[in-house]
Amino acid sequence: MRLIIPLLVVVFAAFAAVPDDSLIGFTPERAAAQMAMEQAFDKHVRPENLDTWMHHLTSRPQHVGSPAALENAEWTAAKFREWGYETEIVRYDVLFPTPLERHLEMVSPSRFVASLDEPVLEEDPSSAVRKDMLPPYTAYSADGDVTGELVYVNYGIPSDYEELAKRGISVEGRVVIARYGGSWRGIKPKVAAEHGAIGCILYSDPRDDGYFQGDVYPEGSFRMEHGAQRGSVADMPTYPGDPLTPFVGATPDAERLSVAEAPTIMKIPVLPISYADALPLLGAIDGPVAPAAWRGALPLTYHLGPGPARVNLRLRFSWDIVPAYNVIARMEGSELPDEWVMRGNHRDAWVFGAADPTSGHVALMEEARVIGELARAGHRPRRTVLFGSWDAEEPGLLGSTEWVEDHADELRQKLVAYINTDGSGRGFLGMGGSHALEPLINQVARSVTDPQTGVSVSDRLRARRRAGGEREADTRPDLRISPLGSGSDYTPFLQHLGIASLNLGFGGENAGGSYHSAYDSYEYYVRFGDPGFVYGATLAKVAGRVTLRLANADILPFRYTAFADNVSGYVDEVVELADARRTQAERERSLIEDGVYGLAADPTKTFVTPPAPDAVPHLNFAPLLNARESLVAAASELQKALEGAAASEGLNAALFQAERVMTRDDGLPKRPWFRHQIYAPGYYTGYGVKTLPGVREAIEEDDWDLVDEQIRRVSGTLEAVAAHLRGAAAIASHP
Repeated sequence: MRLIIPLLVVVFAAFAAVPDDSLIGFTPERAAAQMAMEQAFDKHVRPENLDTWMHHLTSRPQHVGSPAALENAEWTAAKFREWGYETEIVRYDVLFPTPLERHLEMVSPSRFVASLDEPVLEEDPSSAVRKDMLPPYTAYSADGDVTGELVYVNYGIPSDYEELAKRGISVEGRVVIARYGGSWRGIKPKVAAEHGAIGCILYSDPRDDGYFQGDVYPEGSFRMEHGAQRGSVADMPTYPGDPLTPFVGATPDAERLSVAEAPTIMKIPVLPISYADALPLLGAIDGPVAPAAWRGALPLTYHLGPGPARVNLRLRFSWDIVPAYNVIARMEGSELPDEWVMRGNHRDAWVFGAADPTSGHVALMEEARVIGELARAGHRPRRTVLFGSWDAEEPGLLGSTEWVEDHADELRQKLVAYINTDGSGRGFLGMGGSHALEPLINQVARSVTDPQTGVSVSDRLRARRRAGGEREADTRPDLRISPLGSGSDYTPFLQHLGIASLNLGFGGENAGGSYHSAYDSYEYYVRFGDPGFVYGATLAKVAGRVTLRLANADILPFRYTAFADNVSGYVDEVVELADARRTQAERERSLIEDGVYGLAADPTKTFVTPPAPDAVPHLNFAPLLNARESLVAAASELQKALEGAAASEGLNAALFQAERVMTRDDGLPKRPWFRHQIYAPGYYTGYGVKTLPGVREAIEEDDWDLVDEQIRRVSGTLEAVAAHLRGAAAIASHP
């Protein structure tokens, strides 16, 4: 360790004369020092560390509540302490049901009992480590013993039920079988239950995730016939975290709901199975042939049902309260200790979790190690840097959500931004997050070299988008970043507290079917995920730069012209969505009146005519359009003011607090936990984002009174953001 410090000094000296590249938020002098620091950072990132740490962390199943979960927390905490961080393990007690009984049997027209097992593979020694391994199941499914006819519902999303209704097919009192894809898994049983189903079976079709895509494991990377996808089916679009303690941390003195009272626990039994187990079930379903887009790649004709296949689904769970262990590491800032920047990745897995989440976690660890070395060399970050190694993410973002709820007041006051990673692989940089950080992450991406092509990771991503036909890839200086829905630990920071967030990772060339299976192992990952961990090291460089630039900037690198530009597009989208709904409704009403709209479930049965949709009333978007113009003008005013501004505590506070103004204390319709008015997971998409969600989802649900109400609310939010930005511009102009 003593040999490293002189070398770092030499590296800093070598880059001291690097010319100013106009780093966002830095004076020319500080920009040169920052770039020297980043060059030093790069030289000390070691891919072999990621390899060693992954092998250790994934040697045993590490789900929340397992023996390995605590041991890995203690091991991770020891590493952070070794690297110079004040570190604590923070425990929360959370609901985590595990299976006591799983049984799926086809009782007619023939008998078949599903194996519900993933076999040991000689080529994957980890798959033989069965102690503490959870079998394929879905957490927060209901207990149940149900028997009913099977209905195939494609992906099991709302539009699929509209197609079934057109054919006169009901799932009421029946068991549905849905393939993974199209939305997050928890949406499928949620929608099934809303339509009266009594049980839900999930499977991965080989068209989406199996031999149709490529060779299956262990010969190739895609899901083999007995692989099954575990996961949570808690209703996370209502609220994530411990189902029994919404809005408060799951501490010993927290008031808890009963299991029966918890609204996010699924109301029907749900079971994931392999496509080997799904084959005889789907093969026994009769009725009309499924639409072309619904047909998978199994060797059968896909029918809708109902029946004659009948199944018995029997599930029973433990409903235990288990400890979740978050590791929180802190390096106090040298100049601004009460302004915090946080970097996080979860640590828990459904089984071994090499790709999900350990590939991201070991990149985070390497960032922390190198930042610790920089601090020892005299280059401690100006702002306080926190690292969060989260437990219990897989069941529903429990570890991060409980910590955020427990520390909400302090985080609102001090946390500048949160940078998240989760699983990562090889290929192209994925960038999502708060659009005020879009210029920052783009500038970072232009400064990091892609290990495969030798160009910047930005240039490689731009080339991909250009090849995909994205027009803006040729015309827009910055690549757009994706707005965030849910599915990882940024959710409580961004959408509950209004803390600007980024979510980063590499992928696109590591496709395959290990996800949430027993084969998400070290052996799988080093063959198919990121051989040599070169992209893991690159992720450390990208996320490390973002963390350090936020921690060291003179003026925080939030630029709201990017936010206003993206929001302007979202306003156009909701106006166009309303117009499209109006056109669609008018067309369907005309066809129904002419008697030519509908489908027969069977050629021998009666033609089914659906009810005519309501006419779409006039919607007054003027407040939203006016608010948009106000936002664009205010963002432009702030941008001009920042060009000659001097750093000040008041200006920086105004910049990072602007995201808070995008929230409302009473939240979104039907789900007050989600407070952000610009970004939210869709109520029926789960992970998938809905921008301007209050307005957009009201239009999608044809709730026209709610549309008017939400236009007013969102317009008020945008006007409030505009006023805040004008205030920040005044501070910048007159410090």
